[in-house]
Amino acid sequence: MSEAQDLFAHLRQSADADPAAVDAIEKLVTDGADRQLCRVNPLAFAAKNGLDEERVVAAFLHAARIGIFDISWNVLCPGCGGVLDTNTTLKTVQREEYTCALCATGYSPTLDEMVEVTFTVSPRARKIEAHNPHQLPPMEYFRQIYWGSGVDLPDENYEAIVDSFVLEDVELMPGEKAVLSIQLPPEFIIVFEPVTHSAQFLDVSGEPTRERQSLSLVFDRDHVHSQMLEMRPGPLRIALESRAETRVLPTVFRASEALHGLLGRRRPFLTAKRLLTNQTFRDLYRTDTLDVDQRLKITSLTFLFTDLRGSTELYERVGDLTAFDLVRAHFQVLHEIVAAEAGAVVKTIGDAVMATFPTPDRAIAAALRMREAMRALNDKSGREDLLLKIGVHAGPCIAVSMNERQDYFGQTVNIASRVQNLANAQSIFVTGAVVDDNLTADLLHRKELTPVPHGVSLRGIEREIPVYTIP
Repeated sequence: MSEAQDLFAHLRQSADADPAAVDAIEKLVTDGADRQLCRVNPLAFAAKNGLDEERVVAAFLHAARIGIFDISWNVLCPGCGGVLDTNTTLKTVQREEYTCALCATGYSPTLDEMVEVTFTVSPRARKIEAHNPHQLPPMEYFRQIYWGSGVDLPDENYEAIVDSFVLEDVELMPGEKAVLSIQLPPEFIIVFEPVTHSAQFLDVSGEPTRERQSLSLVFDRDHVHSQMLEMRPGPLRIALESRAETRVLPTVFRASEALHGLLGRRRPFLTAKRLLTNQTFRDLYRTDTLDVDQRLKITSLTFLFTDLRGSTELYERVGDLTAFDLVRAHFQVLHEIVAAEAGAVVKTIGDAVMATFPTPDRAIAAALRMREAMRALNDKSGREDLLLKIGVHAGPCIAVSMNERQDYFGQTVNIASRVQNLANAQSIFVTGAVVDDNLTADLLHRKELTPVPHGVSLRGIEREIPVYTIP
C-alpha cells in the first residue's frame, strides 16, 4: 500500500469520521486536479458532493490530524476576497490591523468573516504544484494562492475571463528588472503584485497623448504603492525592479466589469469562528488553538448555558451513585445535542454547561432538543429528577486562552450566564438578540412556538435587555 492508502485506512478507523465523507475525500486526493487540492473549501466540497457540512468538516479535521491535509488559517480582505496573510495556526494571527493594497483599506481582523480555514493536501498523501507556489504560472498563483476560498472562481473559462481584464503581466526573480510598454486606455488601471501585496492605482482620463509617460515601481515588503496617480490615455513605460526575496508577479489590471464580476462571485467558506465552535475541532486540537496572550474578536457568537436545578437535593434524595449516573447521562446527552447542532461545549462547571454556536437558531434548536431529552430521561426513571435551566444570548465577544483551554470573554458571556440564572425548572430563557434573528424566528414559527416577553432586569447589567421565555 502507498502512504496515502495507509493514511486513509487509518482515517477510516476514526469512530466519528463519516464513511461517505472519507470516500469523497479519498477520491478527491486520488483523482482531483492539483489546483483542487490547494486550500480546499470544505463547505463547497460538501455542497458539490451532496454531503452534510458538519460531517465533512469533521472528516477533514481528522484527515488533517493524521497528516493527509495541512490546515491553513488565512486572513481575508472582506472587499476583494484576497488572502492578506497565511498562517499554519491561529496563534500567529497577531496583528491588530491588516491592509489590503488592492482595496486600499485597512481592517481589524475578526474571526467571523475575515479568517478562513482551508485544507491543502500534504506531500505525504500527494504532491501538487502549489507545494511550490512560486513555480505556479502567474494566473494559477492568483487562483490558488491569492484569492480566498470564498471567491467562487469558475472551473471553465477562468483564463479567458482573466485575459479580458489583464493588460500585461511579467515574472521577476529576486534582483531582476523589466520594462513594460503598454497603451493606457481611458479607464481605471491597477498595477498589482500579489506576492508582496502592493498596488499602484492609475486614474487614466482626459485627452489622449502621444507622449510616452513613465512609471517606476520597486517591489519588496516595504513598498505598497497604494497612492493614486493621474495619467492620460496613451503610451506608458513601466520600469519594474524586484528587491523581494522571492519571485514577484506584477500584473496590470483594467478595473473593468469583468474584474468586478469575477470578484463578486462568492460562496460560503469555513470561518475561524465556525471552526472554534465545532466539537470535533475542540476535541482534536484542545491545546493548539490560541496563544495565551491573544485576544481575537468575534462580531457575533451565540452562547448557551445550562444548569441542573436542585442537583444538591438530587444527591440527597436518590443517593450518590444514582445521582452521579443521572448527571453523567445528562452530560452525555447535552454533548451529543450540542455537537449535532454545529456547536461545541466550552466547559462544564459543576452540573452546568457552557456551549457556543455559530448562529442563534442552532442554539435554540439545541435548547429545544435538550428540553425534550431531559423529559425523556425523567420519563424513563419515572421521576422528575433532571430539571434543566437554559439561557441563550448572542453578541460580540473575544476568543482567549485560559487555563490551557480556548475560552471566551466579554459582556455577551456574562449576559448569557445571567439569563440562564433567571430560568426556572425546564425553561428556556433567551434575549431579544436571539429572538430577533431571522433564522430563529423561522425555526420558532415552524414549531409553532411564540416567545413570551419578561419584564426583568439582569444583575450587574445596567442597560435594559429584553428577555423572553420559549414555551
